[in-house]
Amino acid sequence: MHVQSGLLERFGVWLARRLSSEPRIPPEVGYSNPETLDAALRPGDVLLVEGRQKLSTAIKYLTQSTWSHSAMYVGDALPEAPTGGDRPQLVEVNAGEGCVTAPLSKYRLFNTRICRPVGLLPQDRDLVIRFMIDRIGTAYDMKNIIDLARYLLPTPPVPVRFRRRMLAMGSGDPTRAICSTMIAEAFQSVRYPILPEMAPGEDTGRSSSGYSRGELYHIRHHSLFAPRDFDLSPYFAIIKPTIENGFDYRGLNWADAARPAVPAKDSET
Repeated sequence: MHVQSGLLERFGVWLARRLSSEPRIPPEVGYSNPETLDAALRPGDVLLVEGRQKLSTAIKYLTQSTWSHSAMYVGDALPEAPTGGDRPQLVEVNAGEGCVTAPLSKYRLFNTRICRPVGLLPQDRDLVIRFMIDRIGTAYDMKNIIDLARYLLPTPPVPVRFRRRMLAMGSGDPTRAICSTMIAEAFQSVRYPILPEMAPGEDTGRSSSGYSRGELYHIRHHSLFAPRDFDLSPYFAIIKPTIENGFDYRGLNWADAARPAVPAKDSET
């Protein structure tokens, strides 16, 4: 039994590293930078990330979304890095690592989006942040191999209506491979909503299909939230750092503005 457990553990570590590896091709430069993000972020904000890992590709496909990862910004609630590097300001959950901290500079080459809980009371915001910090070091159980193995196919041939349900396969607990689960639990601990409350069979309007209503109930019933849910939530504001920090289009330096005007050619007669 111990030998089998050890083999599963080692295989899980190998699989997590493979799924979390970055592509060898040079990444495209994202639209975010640490300085702009840091000026716009507030403690308690959720940072969505467009990842490029194999695991990220699978999550984006299964959730039909641009966003594959989420982290919580906690500001200066964490101590300085002991090695003298950038101060960790994010708390996130990674497959193979569990709940860890990260500096904002980690995502300097990624496209990101800030989702801010609207009207969250300061005392509840502190509780949400404390919830995440208290869980730093929570390890991912490598014995739940199926929680990782389902991502081996970046685009598995799964019908649309079953793709999100595929995220729930595994040990029976909300999958720890999806980073947003713990963040959702943190907000739920102070009864802050993410998706609208809905009972089975409740009608949300003519524009909502039965499939959509069923998906909303399914997500909350299994406590399974994907990064896109913070983007879609009516209770989280989307913050654009460039606009938040003061944007004046008249101050833009256009590349063609410095070019000398090309004289028009005389028309031939």
